[in-house]
Amino acid sequence: MDNSSGVGVLDKAASVLSALETGPTTLAGLVTATGLARPTAHRLAVALEHHRLVSRDLQGRFVLGPRLAELASAAGEDRLLATAGPVLARLRDITGESAQLFRRQGDARICVAAAERTSGLRDSVPVGSQLTMSAGSAAQVLLAWEEPDRMQKGLRGSQFSAVALASVRRRGWAQSVGEREVGVASVSAPVRSPSGKVIAAVSVSGPIERLSRQPGRMHAPAVMAAAERLSEVLRRSGQES
Repeated sequence: MDNSSGVGVLDKAASVLSALETGPTTLAGLVTATGLARPTAHRLAVALEHHRLVSRDLQGRFVLGPRLAELASAAGEDRLLATAGPVLARLRDITGESAQLFRRQGDARICVAAAERTSGLRDSVPVGSQLTMSAGSAAQVLLAWEEPDRMQKGLRGSQFSAVALASVRRRGWAQSVGEREVGVASVSAPVRSPSGKVIAAVSVSGPIERLSRQPGRMHAPAVMAAAERLSEVLRRSGQES
């Protein structure tokens, strides 16, 4: 069967990725598996490494890169979003505050689902809003479990410290008081894919007058329970959402 797409460079790059499905591979192994000339195999592997589709292990062998897992996560997003609506609505009803679901996108976080408080003072974050990764409890959650180099990069110019993120990892939730916006407090907890990777943050937010300066004491259990419900749905579905 001819698997050629007619676009030579893409076919060759795909053959490199396919060769790495079996595990770490040397350059010589790539040449053998793909049938490509050694300079071509090396050039493609290095180019794929630049885009994080390929990485290197401690022995310098080529392995599949983290970008593939991120793309797989994005592919499963529909399942997460389909489940998020009812879970956020319940969280809003339990806490009496607006609830949101955030996902990281580069150096920002995007509100991908929300359940707004119907009356009174509220912190409205419309779906599609792009917020900073340098402030707010959801930003803390989305950064706290990152790889060390990405975490350190994210901490530059942030309103929180590495010590604060260590506390988030230890207790499993984050809070912020006037960090992103004056007068607003929030509590967030992580949503995890079946492999355990943090792929989203569930939050409640509202005026400090209601949430107090220790909003986690009031709402952390409910927020963590909502995040766990979403994580459990993804585990049952087996999707790397």
